[in-house]
Amino acid sequence: MTRYDLRIAGFVLAAVVAIGLLLGYGVGWLTRPDPLRGGIAPVGPAEFETTVANGARTLDGGRLPDYDNIYVNDYAGLLQPSAEKRIRDDLIGLYRNTGIEMTVLTIDRTSDYGHRGSIESFATRLFNTWGIGNALRNDGVLILVARDDREMRIELGRGYGRERDADMKRVIDTVFLPAFRLNDYQDGIEAGVAATIFEVAGAYPDEFGAGTLHRGWSRIRRWLTLAGEWAYALVAVPLGAAFFAIRGYLRRRPRPCRQCRSLMIRAGETADDEHLDGGQRLEEFLKSVDYDVWHCPNCAGMEITRHPAWFSRHSGCPRCGYKTMTTKSTVLEPATTSSTGRKRVDYNCRNCDYANSETRTIPMISESSSSGSSGSSFGGGSSSGGGASGSW
Repeated sequence: MTRYDLRIAGFVLAAVVAIGLLLGYGVGWLTRPDPLRGGIAPVGPAEFETTVANGARTLDGGRLPDYDNIYVNDYAGLLQPSAEKRIRDDLIGLYRNTGIEMTVLTIDRTSDYGHRGSIESFATRLFNTWGIGNALRNDGVLILVARDDREMRIELGRGYGRERDADMKRVIDTVFLPAFRLNDYQDGIEAGVAATIFEVAGAYPDEFGAGTLHRGWSRIRRWLTLAGEWAYALVAVPLGAAFFAIRGYLRRRPRPCRQCRSLMIRAGETADDEHLDGGQRLEEFLKSVDYDVWHCPNCAGMEITRHPAWFSRHSGCPRCGYKTMTTKSTVLEPATTSSTGRKRVDYNCRNCDYANSETRTIPMISESSSSGSSGSSFGGGSSSGGGASGSW
């Protein structure tokens, strides 16, 4: 690249960075947490105050499910372990940053517990029996999904005003239910929990403690995700086309000869092979590197420019230097939660026949903790029946 090309590339890069910063800071400032929406009042580590007896009975003679975990109890088996961990981590973050206790419960049907009434009465009784939320603020939230009943409920603590019922109804209708109608319970619950956290705390799970720029781009990515894949295409296609157009221009733009400063001419793909050595031709064959050969019509000068591929299975060989080396990994001993493993990495160069092997250690698999606090019960909160329900 010439100095002029570098200046153009630098200008384009600076413009993209400036636009990204302005867009991120602008959106981040406009979406800063609203104290009236729940606020973000950091608290210390969770210390739950009251242990509530489980297995109580409903007014119609039925019983209530126990909880094994204060954050997620997936008794209907709707969540993969990785998704359950992500939701649990979000709810732990919510408590640590705001003091709000939110829990997710999935069941097959309320009748499995002998309940013959509505999901609203079941959720209210369950909420009060478990004691979800702080006993003084009564700010707990229960998300209940009864898959086979095709009903769900977001039950709010009595500390929330009735005006929040409409917010919960909107989350159910626009986030939970569209996914549930497609039997996509896992994505629906993940997205719905994040939306519910935003409604009660004023921030999404990944925005707690985040700076303005991070919050702005996080919100932009979330908007694009909610809008659907077509929204990503509307943004990515023109940006990608512009990037590759500029990249192609900078690569193919006539450049001055280093000796006489006349404009050079780029040779075609077939003609430039005559000026490449065996290793370079092999790199082009493997599509790991592409070369351009430039000729000066005035002084017969020649210049070869190298353009490595961004995505290639081949890497640089330590012996010959060409990007013609393959790498293959073979697991010798798999890692477990109690011991490390071993794998063999084989290197082979297709240009100079370089070959080597080394043994590497595979890190031990870590077991993630499912507890976000030292307690194992809720804080003694109660509900007066506020919230919203939905069916699909």
